[in-house]
Amino acid sequence: MKFWQCRHTWKKSAKNTLVCLLGCAIGDNAVILAFQFYGNPSVKIVLVMILAMLAGLCTSMGLETLILLKQMSLIRAIKVAFGMSIISMLMMEAAANLASIIFAGGNRLALSFVYILPAWLIGYVVAWAYNYFQLKKHGRSCHG
Repeated sequence: MKFWQCRHTWKKSAKNTLVCLLGCAIGDNAVILAFQFYGNPSVKIVLVMILAMLAGLCTSMGLETLILLKQMSLIRAIKVAFGMSIISMLMMEAAANLASIIFAGGNRLALSFVYILPAWLIGYVVAWAYNYFQLKKHGRSCHG
């Protein structure tokens, strides 16, 4: 399986995924914290998860667009960031949030230092494999 053995592609995809992780974590965690401290406890976990994922997507897209602005126009940067990253970000967000729910006992989406890092690590690994595949097969990469 030579396809999965390219160290250069693993390194580049790891870097790309780290940028995605940073952007997703900022927005996602901000929404979860807001609901944790100020939200109504009767709000369904699915709604919090959807809102957290949307916020994570927005902050990640914003961060990736800023990085791409060094190489291209704003409109082009937005299109490239969206087109090449949306599936990866959704995978990362969903995996991290589902892991958080499982670690929290299945009844809430909350932040705790006990499981926030393992949850985001799970999200990172899921997205990293996808990003490697995209980069290797299609040459798609958001970052240089």
